[in-house]
Amino acid sequence: MKAVTWQSTHQVSVQDVPDPQILDAGDAIVRITSTAICGSDLHLYEVLGPYMEPGDVLGHEAMGVIEQVGSGVTRVRRGDRVVVPFNISCGHCWMCTQGLQSQCETTQVTEHGSGASLFGFSKLYGQVPGGQAELLRVPHAEYGLIAVGSDLPDERYLFLSDILPTAWQGVKYADVPDGGTLAVIGLGPVGQFAARIGVHLGSRVFAIDPVPERRAMAARHGVEVFDQGPDGVKTIREATDGRGPDAVVDAVGMEAHGSPVARAAHQVVGHLPKPVGQRAMETVGVDRLAALHTSLDLVRRGGTVSLSGVYGGVASPMPLLSMFDKQIQLRMGQCNVRAWIDDLLPLVEDPADPLGVTDLITHRLPLEEAASAYAMFQKKHDGCIKVVLDPARR
Repeated sequence: MKAVTWQSTHQVSVQDVPDPQILDAGDAIVRITSTAICGSDLHLYEVLGPYMEPGDVLGHEAMGVIEQVGSGVTRVRRGDRVVVPFNISCGHCWMCTQGLQSQCETTQVTEHGSGASLFGFSKLYGQVPGGQAELLRVPHAEYGLIAVGSDLPDERYLFLSDILPTAWQGVKYADVPDGGTLAVIGLGPVGQFAARIGVHLGSRVFAIDPVPERRAMAARHGVEVFDQGPDGVKTIREATDGRGPDAVVDAVGMEAHGSPVARAAHQVVGHLPKPVGQRAMETVGVDRLAALHTSLDLVRRGGTVSLSGVYGGVASPMPLLSMFDKQIQLRMGQCNVRAWIDDLLPLVEDPADPLGVTDLITHRLPLEEAASAYAMFQKKHDGCIKVVLDPARR
């Protein structure tokens, strides 16, 4: 089969790799019909090279049709149309029963002290082949796979795999009071959905992003948008009686602009020999913290900052004096996808499309164009906000 493979920092390629096989009674094989490039994939593309091997199959946002199931899979069957959550969870361990599927004790990567295994996401999370491919083996398919209807297009359902529940969890963790105010830092795909979810749930939502196309997209959904910089922060603070918003969602993470030293650290770490690079990731502060520091500065005293953007440095500096003085609550973590599906499935199937899932994809391309798509997405060229790859398209 064809699959998108990591080769080195800033280099991916589409290659022929062996078709996946049923290895366990709980497995399923899914033929992929749509698979997206996520902002988190850019971390592998640029930063996390020390944990990657040439040939690793990428991708963790995928959906398709089941081709084969193991003997232990009865809830779904061959021919079912399904979405694949990005984290692999068993559904029966203590963590899963607490709604913490991203910490699944059955698939935890204990070697690296990480939570549940993820599709297509480095040795840190199990080195499980990902979904930017024609076929995908799905472990724990009985619990993990999300069966969906056959009438609506893929774009209605695809984002249930990651970015929509990630945004939903980010807003829920932000704990905005009824009728309160929410700021979203970063209007990439997760930030777009977080802002729209805030509006949907009744908050006044502000958002900051340096890219005009992203701001224009968010504004279409009732979000008050501002360019990156002090003027936007000042205006948001003035609009909230000088206090700042009740909550802030950082939807950027380690990809933040405005951190040239950390950007240089990213570039250096990504090219170091693997043992040295891994050691640097595990002991050095390599994150670009501009978005996080903006969030902590902007939120009102006693407010909440919710991190949906991914950070990777272990020793990244934090302004703890200010955080303590402002009495800031901080919540974060990988999304527990299965915990939010019952809330989200009716919304993506609603004819009114209240979260605007049909207004996100800017580029739908053949799988074979993945290399140029990654470069375009990272550089934000051609108005690129969200790329979906179609394995059947030529």
